[in-house]
Amino acid sequence: EVRLVESGGGLVQPGGSLRLSCTTSGFSYDTFAIGWFRQAPGKEREGVSAISISERRTVYVDSVKGRFTMSSDSNKNTVYLQMNNLKPEDTAVYYCASHWGKLFDDPILPGAYDYWGQGTQVTVSS
Repeated sequence: EVRLVESGGGLVQPGGSLRLSCTTSGFSYDTFAIGWFRQAPGKEREGVSAISISERRTVYVDSVKGRFTMSSDSNKNTVYLQMNNLKPEDTAVYYCASHWGKLFDDPILPGAYDYWGQGTQVTVSS
């Protein structure tokens, strides 16, 4: 059974940092693409970043480039999303998700991902 479990969300002030974790199980870590997504109230789910271990490739949506960093620890089957210089508009529920194979041409399109975690809330507010 494929499982993804997010953790690390919370309340942080603008300009602060958080690190999200996504612990995976039930699939071969090196043959799947894993992405981070977020959904704010009243808005559609959007892609934030994605990683392909086999391709050694990481991609980001423009709004987080230079602030967010996605990384992986193969020994722990865990991917991370380090979020720095957080802004109120980053407030959302953050999800990690996966699909088999390499990143698609649109690598952080939510519809391309088959397996999803339950999400973790990130709130950026003073």
